[in-house]
Amino acid sequence: MKVKKGDNILVITGKDKGKTGKVLRALPKERKVLIEGVNMKVHNIRPKKQGEKGQIVKVPAPIFTSNVKVICSKCGKAVRVGYKIEGDKKDRICKKCGQST
Repeated sequence: MKVKKGDNILVITGKDKGKTGKVLRALPKERKVLIEGVNMKVHNIRPKKQGEKGQIVKVPAPIFTSNVKVICSKCGKAVRVGYKIEGDKKDRICKKCGQST
C-alpha cells in the first residue's frame, strides 16, 4: 500500500470529493485508511452512570485507498506515488516532480 500514517491526502471520489486531511491510521489488510475530517459517521454513546447523559459523537470511518491521492510535500499537488530502490533502501517518490515524499 502506497499510503502511510501521517501522509496528507486528497479524496478524489465519493461524497467527500475534494477534501484533504491527514492519515490517522492505515489498514493495509483491508486496503483502507482513516483520514481526519473525512467520511464522518455518527456514533450514539449510551450513558455509563446513572444521571449521566448520552452523547452523539462523530467518528471518521475508513475509506478505500483507491479513492485517495497523496499530496506531495515538495510540489504540493495530488500525485501518484512510485518507488525507487537505491542499494538496500526503498524510497517513495512523486511521479510528477520526481522528489522523494
